[in-house]
Amino acid sequence: MDRINSPHNERVKRAIRLRSRAERDAEGMFLIEGGREARRALEAGAGPVEAFFCPQFMAESDRGLPELCAGLGARVAECSEPAFRKMAYGEHHGGILLVAPQVRKTLEALTQPGNPLLLVAVAVEKPGNLGALIRSADAAGAAAVIACDGATDAFNPHAIRASTGLVFSMPVVETSTSELIPWLRKRGLKILAATPHADMDYTRADLRNGLAIAVGAEDRGLSDTWLMAADIRVRIPMRGKADSLNVSAAASVLLFEAARQRHAP
Repeated sequence: MDRINSPHNERVKRAIRLRSRAERDAEGMFLIEGGREARRALEAGAGPVEAFFCPQFMAESDRGLPELCAGLGARVAECSEPAFRKMAYGEHHGGILLVAPQVRKTLEALTQPGNPLLLVAVAVEKPGNLGALIRSADAAGAAAVIACDGATDAFNPHAIRASTGLVFSMPVVETSTSELIPWLRKRGLKILAATPHADMDYTRADLRNGLAIAVGAEDRGLSDTWLMAADIRVRIPMRGKADSLNVSAAASVLLFEAARQRHAP
């Protein structure tokens, strides 16, 4: 195991640069921070190339992670507190930071059950919202999350943190609207769009068959392209003064209604 004492170490600087999407894409690498996230990544088959640890911050349950990463071929380094604090991008880092290769999934490689439930995130900009969408999709039993025309990516450290590491087990595909809508049509999947201008409440829609639930950007909602392509348009009634929900909250409502209908006796 290597030892890194200085926050100015070149390996520390290289890891810090991976906070940038441009740098992540150029290097084909990304960061995984935190014990829970690291364990879920390793369980899903992620093979880290570097692993940084700071024992002073680590939970007892994570003490075996350095040896596990070394066994997978990672270059492991024990870091001083100043060096690790320099690399950490969040407050709840748990003294663990991995660097792993990006593995991107494609639409054609996406396997689906016989009656799939998909979540489509259109032009979502905030990585925290994308991570929360992945977490909700996993909880509701969705088959995949498809991010269209996004300004953020699933390899963003904050998206990984917001997903609690579920981004590694939930299939996430990044694509464009122009590719996705024909792909959904070809497979006979209906598109559900949530809009406050719809006449039908979401509980009245039949969500039991193959379905792609589309939710839009935080400030603008779904584009006209998606609203026109939708087979089902629904609204979520607002009982208070609020006129809309956060995108991840709206997606959760729709996903769990679909799950309820599919699993109801």
